[in-house]
Amino acid sequence: MLQSEGYEDPTWTNPDPVTRPGVLEPFVFDSNALGRRTGQLYLPARFRRSRQYPLLVVHDGSDYLKYAGMKTVLDNLIHRLEIPDMIVAFTDSPDRLQEYANDERHARYLTEELVPDLAKRFPLYDQAQARCIMGASFGAVAAMSTAYRFPGFWGRLLVQSGSFAFTDIGKRNRRGPLFDRVVEFVNQYRAQPRAVSERVFVSCGVYESLIYENRSMVPLLSATGMEVRFVEARDGHNWENWRDRLREGMSWLMPGPLMFIYE
Repeated sequence: MLQSEGYEDPTWTNPDPVTRPGVLEPFVFDSNALGRRTGQLYLPARFRRSRQYPLLVVHDGSDYLKYAGMKTVLDNLIHRLEIPDMIVAFTDSPDRLQEYANDERHARYLTEELVPDLAKRFPLYDQAQARCIMGASFGAVAAMSTAYRFPGFWGRLLVQSGSFAFTDIGKRNRRGPLFDRVVEFVNQYRAQPRAVSERVFVSCGVYESLIYENRSMVPLLSATGMEVRFVEARDGHNWENWRDRLREGMSWLMPGPLMFIYE
C-alpha cells in the first residue's frame, strides 16, 4: 500500500465494541449456467423476516472479506446509519479471469438465477435502486458487463480500479491475451455507450496503470444520463485502497435509513 506519512486505518474499518455484528452464512448454489457456486451471505444484526432489504452482490467476495475486512465495514456503517440494513451476497469464481471478462453465463447466473433464488428465501426489495453489484479490477469488469447485459436491473453499480482496457486503433492490446475479451467489451461500450444503471460509483488509485482507462470511462458513463461519481485516491492497485473507498461509495449509492427512501 502507498501510504503518506501519518496514515491510519479509518476508524470505520476497525472492530467497534458498541457495534452489533451481522452474521455470515455459507451458501452453495447449483447454477444452470456455471455449475456449482459457493459464497457467503451477510445478514445484518437487526435482520427480521418481517422487513425488506436491499441487496448487494460482491465479486471476489472471499477476498473482500479477508483483505478488505468488509464484514466489519458493513457492521460499522450500518450501526452508524450511513448505509441501510442490507443483505450482501459475497460471491466467488473458480475461474475469475475467464468468467469476469464479459462472460454472458456469469451475467445470467447472477441476474437470472442467484438473485431470484435469494428473493425467494429472503425479504428483498424488488426495485432496481435496491440492487447493487460491485467488484474490483477484473471484478469491476464483471459488475459492469453484468449490468450492461441486463440494463435497468442493477440500479446501483460500484466499480473499483476497473480493468477497463481498450484500444484506439485495432484490437491488439498491450496487456496480453487475458484482456482480449475485456478489450472487445470496452471497445464496444466506448463506441455505443448506454445507460446500464441509475447510479455508478467509480474509484481508482492515481498510482495505478489503469488510472487512464478509468478516467476515460467516466465521461462516457456520465453522457448516458447515469448519475456518476468518480473518486481518485493517492494509492495503488490494492485492497487497502478498495477498502478505504467503500464508505464513500456505498453511502452515496445506498444512503442510510435517515435519507434512503424507496418509492
